Amino acid sequence: MELWLVVAAAFLAGVMDAMVGGGGLVTVPALLSTYTSLPPALLLGTNKCSSVFGTTVAAWRYSHRVQLDWTWLAPAALVAFVGAGLGAWTLTWMDPQFLRKLLPWVLLLVLVYTLKSPQFGLHHAPIRQSARARLWLALAIGAGIGWYDGFFGPGTGSFFIFLLVRWLGQDFLHASASAKVLNATTNLAALLMLAATGHVWWQAGLIMAVANVAGSLVGTALALKHGAGLVRRVFMLVVVLLILKTGVDAYVV
Repeated sequence: MELWLVVAAAFLAGVMDAMVGGGGLVTVPALLSTYTSLPPALLLGTNKCSSVFGTTVAAWRYSHRVQLDWTWLAPAALVAFVGAGLGAWTLTWMDPQFLRKLLPWVLLLVLVYTLKSPQFGLHHAPIRQSARARLWLALAIGAGIGWYDGFFGPGTGSFFIFLLVRWLGQDFLHASASAKVLNATTNLAALLMLAATGHVWWQAGLIMAVANVAGSLVGTALALKHGAGLVRRVFMLVVVLLILKTGVDAYVV
């Protein structure tokens, strides 16, 4: 019965993650509250095992329906992979407590900016810039958010989407598709790091992965059918939930 609860959570997380990220809001609390006797690191590794399959399938689905610019996306994905590995390494000697306090306020700024700009992310209008400038911006996004995902993690998908819309002029649908590619590589880096240290419960993780993939198929279908408008609304909802969750974790718990 316990396993079915986290499997259901993995499905819901897959739907959310495929659209705008934030699936960890569902699966991590579900794992931690269901398996209270197991080490948190083991459960976090199990969550990565589940989510890496979902994000990879979502990225594959988007790539067949949304035109992705691989000239900057592929290098950015590679840099994001390396950044996530460095972030996980940084975690071994630095306490992320300062980010825990800062994160709710950063997310609040993201929400306010999105709300103040009604057309933000609704139209796909890549910013006119040289290929070199676009590549450097993409590499900065991949390196910065990739490192953050390995070091701390909450809101990674939302940060990828926001910066891709803001800096590269993508709409929310294209940004979500690109973010899935980047997030798949950061999840893989984190999974490899955690697996190498024995912090993955493979039996549960692989069963959750099946549910997560099913959820990601539903999420990508909804995003592709309803477009950037729906993705924008779900994005704002997830950011609000992230603000509440990270705020409680930082200042109440």
